[in-house]
Amino acid sequence: MSVVERPRMSVIVPAYRCTPYLRVTLEALERSTLARDVWELIVVDDSSDDDTADVARTKADLVLTTDDGPRGPACARNIGARQAHGAVIVFVDADVVVMPDTLALIDERMQDHNIGAVFGSYDAFPSAPGLVSQYRNLLHHYVHHQHPGDASTFWAGCGAIRRDAFLEVGGFDEHRYPRPQIEDIELGYRLRAHGVVIVLDPRIQGKHLKRWTLSGMIRTDLRERAIPWMHLLIERNETITPGPLNLHWRQKLLTVSSCLTLLLLAVAAMTLDSRWLLPVSVLAGFIVLGDLALFAWFSRARGPLFASAAVPLRWAFYVVSGVGAAWAIVTHRWHPRHPPPAPLREVARAQAPEI
Repeated sequence: MSVVERPRMSVIVPAYRCTPYLRVTLEALERSTLARDVWELIVVDDSSDDDTADVARTKADLVLTTDDGPRGPACARNIGARQAHGAVIVFVDADVVVMPDTLALIDERMQDHNIGAVFGSYDAFPSAPGLVSQYRNLLHHYVHHQHPGDASTFWAGCGAIRRDAFLEVGGFDEHRYPRPQIEDIELGYRLRAHGVVIVLDPRIQGKHLKRWTLSGMIRTDLRERAIPWMHLLIERNETITPGPLNLHWRQKLLTVSSCLTLLLLAVAAMTLDSRWLLPVSVLAGFIVLGDLALFAWFSRARGPLFASAAVPLRWAFYVVSGVGAAWAIVTHRWHPRHPPPAPLREVARAQAPEI
């Protein structure tokens, strides 16, 4: 571990009970081609009950710990940002292995002072085996590579924000999101509302180490994404507005079609009437055609069998998203309201050089 003085970038890694992942993640950061004397490494241990903090101390310039935790990655990232020296804060999740040039590419993009934030994607070679893990991580790679350039949200798995802008908007909303949810998406909305330019650069990549299970994927898509995201969109009056990534009008249409397919299947099962299978088949074909480009890419990346196996997983995603959105719409009037975060108070530090 080297002591970095007056860095222009601060890399912050929130960590909770992730010793095996964290060790690999920190070693990858150490192999970065960007000179070590221009960036510092801060790990925030979210009150782990394993040796996460001990592993962090072998590589990090500063290791911090949350009080009365665990309090979630939003809080952990805010704690690190308050202590950061750099003019630019780079967020890297504890289970994301950056490429050797990741920090250098971020540094390059942030030389443009018109850009206030930048983020990338997972790579196309996820390490976790199994259909669900491969599907989930490859899907993220594909979606982020379809919409480079100007973005309306942010991704904290591997992304950077100018520290002044981050502190001014109040950082991550740690009160609304006390566990991993859509805290980075919500932050992106606030950054854009403050006039901050956010850019998605697919060249900036990291390998996701997380192993996904089918139940874990469904739970995440329902409880941690669809429901809180719809609540957020209703508050922002953006439920109908088309957008990139997962809010494109095509995704909304496919979500409705998938839910209708499930409903017709239920009717066919209850009535034992095979005539319902014809509209089911038509809708299923429509869903496949709607995501044909994605399945074609899956086929090129992992073969036709993988692409075929991904079809029901994609259908499940749309159904879960539709159910979650409907639940949020029905229950929104009882959903607790949260005031926007106040600007974060920074810890007294020597002035960081501009990047």
